Amino acid sequence: MAVIVPFGSPGKPSIDPLVDLVAADMERVNGVILARTGSEVTMIPEVANHLINSGGKRLRPILTLALARLTGYDGDGHIKLAAAVEFMHTATLLHDDVVDESELRRGRLAARMLWGNEASVLVGDFLLGQAFKMMVEVGSLKALDILSSAAAVIAEGEVMQLAAAKNTATTEDEYIAVIRAKTAELFAAACEVGPALSARQKAEQAACRSFGMNLGIAFQLVDDVLDYGGAAAKLGKNIGDDFREGKITLPVVLAFRRGNDGEREFWRRALERGEATAADLEHAIGLMTKHRALEDTLGRAHHYGAIAGDALALFPASPMKTALTETVDFCVARTH
Repeated sequence: MAVIVPFGSPGKPSIDPLVDLVAADMERVNGVILARTGSEVTMIPEVANHLINSGGKRLRPILTLALARLTGYDGDGHIKLAAAVEFMHTATLLHDDVVDESELRRGRLAARMLWGNEASVLVGDFLLGQAFKMMVEVGSLKALDILSSAAAVIAEGEVMQLAAAKNTATTEDEYIAVIRAKTAELFAAACEVGPALSARQKAEQAACRSFGMNLGIAFQLVDDVLDYGGAAAKLGKNIGDDFREGKITLPVVLAFRRGNDGEREFWRRALERGEATAADLEHAIGLMTKHRALEDTLGRAHHYGAIAGDALALFPASPMKTALTETVDFCVARTH
């Protein structure tokens, strides 16, 4: 069975203060999302809304709204850009589930299990198309550049992950490069587009991008730990999915490097050769515990979270800045 890794005091910290501060803007974003998933092709809204309405935190669009407000933007462009960010994220999830052959997403059957791989890929493409339409409508070349560049980097990250799949020789630096592209780039872009709209100084735009990038890395590292040390009901997926899919994540990298020859052979058999048995997950968690791989991965997450928090030091004290700082703590301390 999976071990439960302690992440901090229950109930604290919380994302609620940030959610409250952008609630009015987020209601408008939700209206745009609902309108833009409409199509005469019935299957498109069915597949899209299955995932969009499945209870995700919508953290990335919330960050787009929050960083726009933090930097003094007072227009409407951030609404469509936040919706575009959510569509980009949803598209990557639809595509990821096909690539990973995942059965669950956010506690529900993945779209591919209900409508098939083809529909999941094509609806993901539809959402990307809608995202780019909204970027163009906002009329900011800088915002378009940020988000379109992010789309290319995310795709590169997906391919990098395929190249690293089942490769136990993957180094920590190589793995961080994968998640920097695959996961953190969209966080970074989401946090950068608002300041770009408000035409803030480059130093402030860079600080917002740094905040998002490091928060995204921390977020993914916590996800890596939760796959071996969380609770399935809260995660919305099965414990050990990464292990069964042969994914090389940081806990595996650390346990492999620190293990003896026999332990490394276990990882090669289970992940590279795909010969894992039902009992092997428990053994894998045991090796991670022995070599402090889960604890140290969480430590890395705290490190990147601290860098994200420091990036906000450039901005004066405000309720929004306080809420963003608490959101960093929430992302690192979460249990699902």
